Amino acid sequence: MPRAVDGLKRKNHRKKILKQAKGYWGRRHSNYKTAKDAVTKGLFYAYRDRRDRKGDFRRIWIIRINAACRAEGISYSRLVNGLNKAGIEINRKALSNMAVEDPAAFKAVVTRVKAVLEDSGVSYGA
Repeated sequence: MPRAVDGLKRKNHRKKILKQAKGYWGRRHSNYKTAKDAVTKGLFYAYRDRRDRKGDFRRIWIIRINAACRAEGISYSRLVNGLNKAGIEINRKALSNMAVEDPAAFKAVVTRVKAVLEDSGVSYGA
């Protein structure tokens, strides 16, 4: 069976890859061979980084919470420990948002945590 060199399926497949490589620099946007590698790598990075983004956001939330905690005189780890002991179930995203947008509410949470930690005999020094 002869090898299809200029068939429709082959042409469409190449066109699809080159369309995905639109905006790439140099030969990567016009030469099929290099575009194929660039697109494959780009799609791999996109897939991987969609998952990494979740961890990046968690890191940002923890940094924000820690900064707000230290302003209140308590460390992040003590705050999380106190939240668990107090039975306050609030996720890091909401806590971070609260620290940025509603400092009064965040201060109330920290005050409650400090009270719980004092009752259990744990020091909460920053």
